[in-house]
Amino acid sequence: MNSSPLPKEQLEVVRQRYLDYLKEKNLRQTSERLSIFEEVYDTADHFDADELYLKLTERDVAVSRATVYNTLELLVECNLVVRHQFGNKQSKYERSYSFWQHDHLICLDCNELFEFCDPRIQSIRDMVAEIFEFEISHHSLNMYGHCKKVDCEKKEKAS
Repeated sequence: MNSSPLPKEQLEVVRQRYLDYLKEKNLRQTSERLSIFEEVYDTADHFDADELYLKLTERDVAVSRATVYNTLELLVECNLVVRHQFGNKQSKYERSYSFWQHDHLICLDCNELFEFCDPRIQSIRDMVAEIFEFEISHHSLNMYGHCKKVDCEKKEKAS
């Protein structure tokens, strides 16, 4: 996971939002939940729950897979993490607080994930919301296809 930390002030706002959510739901603020939160917000990449679990165990954080999955669900519920389902693959997650909208290209050959942001998509979204008198809270645009990289190292070999 590549690190791209939030500015300290913003991270404190996000952490407090998470702690307030736990309190509101009468859930304990355990060290495991806080460690998972910290790891999620220390990365800018998409990740799956197992990758997160392995990263935590590499850092000697005593946490179960169940706690990782359950905590990710809490983070999704309080809108601090977004869950993506790219095709039939395992769910991927990414931190979501205060990040601009972006969309995804997913290669069906090598499973590479490309993020992009185009303001025209935001304009279309706004226009559709106005036409249908609909308040859009967020959107997800995933485009699937085949990258044209001839020498793609990740491309799965045909059997």
